[in-house]
Amino acid sequence: MANFACKVNEETENIGARRLYTIMEKILSDLSFAASDQSGQAVTVDPDYVRAKLADVATDRDLSRYIL
Repeated sequence: MANFACKVNEETENIGARRLYTIMEKILSDLSFAASDQSGQAVTVDPDYVRAKLADVATDRDLSRYIL
């Protein structure tokens, strides 16, 4: 996640650690909203999960500039 944030910062406006915060928020937002329905269940956030959540942002630089 940090590498992705650094890469996007280099390719767009460099907003520092705020970029990492917004990336984390994008990755974890679905889990956050579903948390009350998944009480007691373990969730693994691995590299594949992160890649899937960031796939649209990674391929569209305009999207990464405005969303992140």
